[in-house]
Amino acid sequence: MHTLLTHLTASEGEAHQLDEALPGHRELFHLPPADGGGYPEAAYFAGNSLGLQPKAVRTELIEDLADWSRFGVEGHHDAVRPWFGYHRLLTEPAARLVGALPEETVVMNSLTVNLHLLMVSFYRPRGERTHIVIEDSAFPSDSYAVRSHVRFHGLDPDEAVIRLRPRPGEDCLRTEDVVDFLDRQGHTVALVLLGGVNYLTGELMDIPAITAAGHAAGATVGWDLAHAAGNVPLHLHDWNVDFAAWCSYKYLNSGPGALSGVFIHQRHVTDRTLHRFEGWWSTDATTRFLMEPVSSPPATADAWAISNPPVLAMGPVRTSLDIFDTVGMVALRKRSEKLTGYLEGLLDEVTATRPLTVITPRDPRRRGSQLSLRVGGTTAADLARTLRHEHGVIADAREPDIIRLAPVPLYSTFHDCWRVADALAHSVSEER
Repeated sequence: MHTLLTHLTASEGEAHQLDEALPGHRELFHLPPADGGGYPEAAYFAGNSLGLQPKAVRTELIEDLADWSRFGVEGHHDAVRPWFGYHRLLTEPAARLVGALPEETVVMNSLTVNLHLLMVSFYRPRGERTHIVIEDSAFPSDSYAVRSHVRFHGLDPDEAVIRLRPRPGEDCLRTEDVVDFLDRQGHTVALVLLGGVNYLTGELMDIPAITAAGHAAGATVGWDLAHAAGNVPLHLHDWNVDFAAWCSYKYLNSGPGALSGVFIHQRHVTDRTLHRFEGWWSTDATTRFLMEPVSSPPATADAWAISNPPVLAMGPVRTSLDIFDTVGMVALRKRSEKLTGYLEGLLDEVTATRPLTVITPRDPRRRGSQLSLRVGGTTAADLARTLRHEHGVIADAREPDIIRLAPVPLYSTFHDCWRVADALAHSVSEER
């Protein structure tokens, strides 16, 4: 029997009561078994790294495999979900997820590949406009991608890539500081490319305000939404974002390395003067099999697609998007705020006497489903191992000292939140 911690204001029973009053959709997902602790299932807080598997994925993948075995090549047209147009099954739900028009949206490739393809179109240095602006704590893949594009254009990445840092003594980059930089230095900026939700701190940036400031400065503005898509409501078309890309394996629960989504604003998809790389799938579907040597790209985001879509990889994305369509981002955001706020209150008690500090903004409007802790007295990796093997809590470590906790509203529970606070209290000694 699990022993309750008397110093936590909320009891384990109260956490169960909250789950009864505000249930999520845990029954739709496979939960890993606990590797330690007194519970059969893990308390899974790594959904901002890899989401859990929806139970429907296995059945629907088997259906697609059965069509392959039954029809062979004729499955392109005769399958239950014909492969030739399979990617279009993802377009409208992906558009709804990010607040886009269907013609502005396509699911293809992986995230960094898509960022490269988009920068072919939207990073066009000229004159004094050579800079790409990213956050200093950008995910390393983004940093590598922008530096390589700068080098491709014959420029020095140490000079052309501007890394915006938080104020001294702070962990998060303030929106007003980004806007101030663009007001002062925007005339040198060709592209602003920031993370919608910072992977390390969990901070939600003010996407419409920064987009407007970038445009006022004459720059193009794109967003990496890897940690934002499926986490927070997005309205990319209305916010006038130039382009965005996101992966599908975090909050979108579509499997390891799952396909990426792309948004390109309507005003750009009809612009035939934009530079793009092209391939078999970039041409209009109605003329694709005429085998013409010159592409006839459609006036949609499909014009940025290149290769034949991987149907078996698209199946889990479609399954997941169906869940988001059914539940809705408004309901998920409401539950996310309650879960994250509840976890924050528990952590306030635990961190008050231990070398643990929450670095994620306290304002719910400035964060999604993530709280990041700075760890003292041990490494983040060591603490993550202790949480997993001794308490059955799966968290995500970022070296050297950050533990990331993601109470994902689709499948995390208030009891999971109680468990992680309880586990941290047992695992980290109080300061004396």
